[in-house]
Amino acid sequence: MSEEKSVTCSKCSSVWQNRGTTNCWSGDPALAPPKPGNCPSELYEEVVKESFDEYRGESEDAKIAFVAARVEGLCYQPVPGSDAVNARWTRVEDTIAFAKLMGYKKIGMATCIGLLDEAERLAKILTAQGFEPVSVCCKAGSIDKLELGLAESDKVRPGTFEPACNPIAQAEICNRMETDMNIIVGLCVGHDMLFNKHSKAPVTTLIVKDRVTGHNPIAVLYGQNFYYKRLQKQEMVF
Repeated sequence: MSEEKSVTCSKCSSVWQNRGTTNCWSGDPALAPPKPGNCPSELYEEVVKESFDEYRGESEDAKIAFVAARVEGLCYQPVPGSDAVNARWTRVEDTIAFAKLMGYKKIGMATCIGLLDEAERLAKILTAQGFEPVSVCCKAGSIDKLELGLAESDKVRPGTFEPACNPIAQAEICNRMETDMNIIVGLCVGHDMLFNKHSKAPVTTLIVKDRVTGHNPIAVLYGQNFYYKRLQKQEMVF
């Protein structure tokens, strides 16, 4: 079996910074920079074309792609007298617009127990916007972490009762409530994967858990010239 060739679109960052364009995003395709040697448009051209065929027709995937593209356009507004555009919607507003255009009504929220306040604030907004929000906490059922096979020393606070997160239950409860769409509100890494895997309804993430940065993980990428430069130089020790 032939080995699949690797692609690294991130390498085009330097092209974008120098020219303000890349091969796949150019005001005039005829003047676009050449494709790099590991460009997926070249190496996986058939995948790109076959995948795009999935967006044509009446399937759910086609509708989601169409509505997502519409929301992207609606999010921006032109600046009078300029070719620039300004973003006018937050992620919460994007989510509301997407759900409305999709015709969704019942929206599930898979929330971390540490973000119950945020989940309630979101629920009030969704209700005001005409949706029926339902929320399921990660610790529902309160089953001890030791049931996962962990040692007492693996707990955050050894010697105390700590319930395990149960993202599969969160997904299955949303499935039984027949939610049209689900929103992840701060689930842990790994738990979010399991929720996505078991949810029957489409899933979007509103909040990504990051206890150190106030749930703003991109701060680490912007701080690599300072405190987080170490992540490029040495393996994490834990």
